[in-house]
Amino acid sequence: MELPSIILPDATGIPGLIQLPRPIINEPKAILPSYKPLVVPPSNLSPPVGVPTIEEELIAQAEQEREERGESPKPKPQAAEVTRIDIPFTDFQIPVPKEEILITAGTTAGVSVIATLTVTSLFKQTVKVMKPIIMQLAKRIQKKLNGNKGGDEAARTDLQDQGKD
Repeated sequence: MELPSIILPDATGIPGLIQLPRPIINEPKAILPSYKPLVVPPSNLSPPVGVPTIEEELIAQAEQEREERGESPKPKPQAAEVTRIDIPFTDFQIPVPKEEILITAGTTAGVSVIATLTVTSLFKQTVKVMKPIIMQLAKRIQKKLNGNKGGDEAARTDLQDQGKD
């Protein structure tokens, strides 16, 4: 038996390396973006504590001009629902709701407490009266069901017997 043979071409037919000059490449330069930052104040910006606002300065100037003219200071606006009570021998005033508001709140509280206590008492009395009646009914119903061949068991056996027919 003869083995097949493979004929390979000569290695001398391949040319040698070509010497190329080394390329010179400059480093890339990037132009970085730049901008002038915008300063936007927050929507809830307020001055530090103790620094008066423009409105407060205008009010202070108006009061100062009023004092220079000799007029009495402008009274501060008060809520319509509030009455101020002076505490004797002091310079303090206490805000108190008007009489109508106090009467309404007191009446509402009183009515709700009375209604709650009344309904609780009625419920307790109803339970006391109805409990013996309900217990008696439960006993009679139970007696009637147990007298009928064991109640539910008898009904089940009757249904099973009907299914066999």
